[in-house]
Amino acid sequence: MKKDSQYDINIAKLADKTHHFAFDLDKAFFEQFDQQLIPDGQVHADVTLTKTDRLITVDFDLHGTVRQICDRSLDEYDQEVEAQEQLLVRFGDQNLELDDNVLQITPDTQSLPLAQHLFDYIGLSLPMKKLHPRFQNEPDENPEADAKLIFTTRQEGEDDDNDDNNGIDPRWNALRNLN
Repeated sequence: MKKDSQYDINIAKLADKTHHFAFDLDKAFFEQFDQQLIPDGQVHADVTLTKTDRLITVDFDLHGTVRQICDRSLDEYDQEVEAQEQLLVRFGDQNLELDDNVLQITPDTQSLPLAQHLFDYIGLSLPMKKLHPRFQNEPDENPEADAKLIFTTRQEGEDDDNDDNNGIDPRWNALRNLN
């Protein structure tokens, strides 16, 4: 990713209160990242930053569309994006990423870069199976396709009646009779 300070928030100059920021993310934003997941889009990000002396809470509200390629037809289409995420930033001795949504920064940190977080939250809001809208309301051709049996321990031709006794070592049967 290229360094772009347009999506950085100067936290050193912010007072301890709630601040609101708005970002419009377009093709230029997505081209900053060396990726092919999201080639283009129009996403509006409302960012609410609440700063206290020990913690910064950053709430993201993302909505818009991104360009995607259908997994079935390879046609391009616009995928709706809606996401609400929260990033917690606490002050500590060193800069660390403690969790996916928890950062630790030093008290002398001047700015908080948000570009990578914005991109990640948009990417996480995308469905795993990317289908063009004309395919999304189609019923599955075979509704039992997802319930296909992949593995079984039963041998071909075995009866369902003798599941408890078939395939069991006879020594275990002797132990059952000890009651």
